[in-house]
Amino acid sequence: MNATTDTTLPTMAATPTVTVVSGGVGAARFLNGLLDAIDPAKVTAVVNTGDDTQLHGLSISPDLDTITYTLADATDPERGWGLRNETWTAMGALERFEAVRPEGSAAATRWFNLGDQDLATHFYRTARLAEGATLTEVTSEIVAAWGLGLRLLPMTDERRATVVTTTTEGDVSFQDYFVRLRHSVPVTDVRFEGAAQLSDTARHAMTSAETVVIAPSNPLVSIGPIRSLDGTDDILSARRDSVVAVSPIVGGAALKGPAARMMTELGHEASVVGVARLYASIASVLIVDPADADLADAVVAEGMRCIVTPSIMSTPEIARTLADVTLAAVSTR
Repeated sequence: MNATTDTTLPTMAATPTVTVVSGGVGAARFLNGLLDAIDPAKVTAVVNTGDDTQLHGLSISPDLDTITYTLADATDPERGWGLRNETWTAMGALERFEAVRPEGSAAATRWFNLGDQDLATHFYRTARLAEGATLTEVTSEIVAAWGLGLRLLPMTDERRATVVTTTTEGDVSFQDYFVRLRHSVPVTDVRFEGAAQLSDTARHAMTSAETVVIAPSNPLVSIGPIRSLDGTDDILSARRDSVVAVSPIVGGAALKGPAARMMTELGHEASVVGVARLYASIASVLIVDPADADLADAVVAEGMRCIVTPSIMSTPEIARTLADVTLAAVSTR
């Protein structure tokens, strides 16, 4: 294996087709930069659905919706999630039922906020699934309704649920851990339940694209569910030389969410080196921020090329440059 440290931007050849293995917010920001850099028609995102949940009888796909809303420039800029100019009338109206709700019932729970506009997405998804459409088909329709030019694919059309074992409440769903418990309790295990298969469209996207990017998402609970599906790691390892990962860890911390803490709690080093150990078998290159330039040689020692470039996507220009660097990392090999 020829592993080298590289801190320069290679010259990118002809624009490739790209599949991005994606979680939520970090992936959405990366995809924004990528769509600014190349034709959206050349981009496919295979998205984690391990976070998906059922609330109030509705089918909710948080990562799919986060990416959709972000790419449509509809996300609330202050909260960083949900829709701009959102209202909360429906959630507020649920309060009247709390006094009559039987003990143990999940009806009218309000710990997971669903805005009035956001509810329209879940109404549509739930109705179409009830009519027999697949999640892949429904997602394509939602993406089209928002006028987006890329393909957005759920990792599977079947149930594959992320279950988090906590020290305080035992096994809980990911949304219970992330939202209700505010990802504030220690974690001792993460597993994935449901005999789901990688969808045919997701499989084809990861097999046929000229370049595969692993987005800067939580390696354990955003990328992990996708990797847990039979065939994913086999596909990526077989084409490892054309797979590049962007580290979600910068300076030993996650920019958003509990990735660093979860890595530590589950026995992984919360650093770009720890990320390299998780990805070395399926990706040949790791993109890291200049804050971690001193760890580039340690990344190389794990068997990956290491490219150092700004990865904190605080402006559209940085996001686009990161996308350019990421694509060039494997296009000239």
